[in-house]
Amino acid sequence: MANAVQKVNGIDIGDIQAINTITDDNLQALNTLEFTGTIPDAHTLISTHTASASATIDITSGIDSTYDVYEFHCINIHPANDGVAFSFQVNADGGSGFSETITSTAFDFWNSESASAGNVSYNTGNDKSEISDSYQVVAESLANDNDDSGGGILTLYAPSSTTYVKHFTASFTSKYWSTYTYSINTAGYINTTTAIDEISFKVASGNIDTGVIKMYGISKS
Repeated sequence: MANAVQKVNGIDIGDIQAINTITDDNLQALNTLEFTGTIPDAHTLISTHTASASATIDITSGIDSTYDVYEFHCINIHPANDGVAFSFQVNADGGSGFSETITSTAFDFWNSESASAGNVSYNTGNDKSEISDSYQVVAESLANDNDDSGGGILTLYAPSSTTYVKHFTASFTSKYWSTYTYSINTAGYINTTTAIDEISFKVASGNIDTGVIKMYGISKS
């Protein structure tokens, strides 16, 4: 028929008829389809470092131009001493002593188990203004009771750049004073255009009793 309707809202009548012929068996078959491919993970594990009464955890290889972004996952960092801060510093290529110049900001968040105390504040004690003689604090007041620890992620951006300063962000949480949760968000830059190729972690006093730091590279693609 010359004037027969061929489409409804742009959909061919034949397609609608085909949809109507789908059976329960067809639908059940669709439900059993399984994805057999692989989903790429942007994170590549480069190295794992385990503390055992360690004064510092120094990572002196694996930071290079392979990746634009490096993440350091700090897991169950448990100090020997009570109420200590956890911090990092870096070396530029060819440097030593872990004393690069840093400018940073730091915000604290805390709350008690009883909800009787809690606050958000800018931490003037943990920020830096062109300071090179100390480590940058990224976790505060780690306690050393048997069930206490801290953890978080430090991200270092484009450490191999020879054009720009090196930015970092860090988000950590810890249990301290037995009944408090303490979180600190830190960000800043390492004021050098020389490539960064080494990083060091430590607590303010005593050793890192136990804990694991995993270094990941983030894919460029």
